[in-house]
Amino acid sequence: MTTTNEEIAKILLEKKLTIATTESCTGGLLSSKLTDISGSSAFIHLNLVTYSNEAKHKILGVRNETLENFGAVSEECAYEMASGLMKFTGADICISTTGIAGPTGGSAEKPIGLMYSTICTKDKAITSEIRFHPEIPRIEMKEMFVQAVLEKLYKFLTEQL
Repeated sequence: MTTTNEEIAKILLEKKLTIATTESCTGGLLSSKLTDISGSSAFIHLNLVTYSNEAKHKILGVRNETLENFGAVSEECAYEMASGLMKFTGADICISTTGIAGPTGGSAEKPIGLMYSTICTKDKAITSEIRFHPEIPRIEMKEMFVQAVLEKLYKFLTEQL
């Protein structure tokens, strides 16, 4: 299934929900896809690219202990990014992405093609691990990461809310 941003926008508008994103590895591409829809100002609350650990900590409140013990590319960091954004914005839904799009930066423990994403509301949070083949070119990897998040968001909107 390929979820389109138009389907997501329709649900957000119908349910009168706002959304905010904080992106690391996707570098604003998720935000771009969501704002490609005319009228997206009715549901987009705030979109941030928090690429550095300092931004994750100072803006989103990701704990230094989380960054030191688990790293920026971790389930724990993705969760704290999204929950911190929720506190910061008060949006109905917050989404975070953090991962390794390559072609450098991977390790045996955290290979290129690994991404964590959290979708949260004030009542619930779902963190996902997504993995793609490490040989995929960076731009294509980012597109695939975003498509995977859009599909998870669509499922969240239709099954969880």
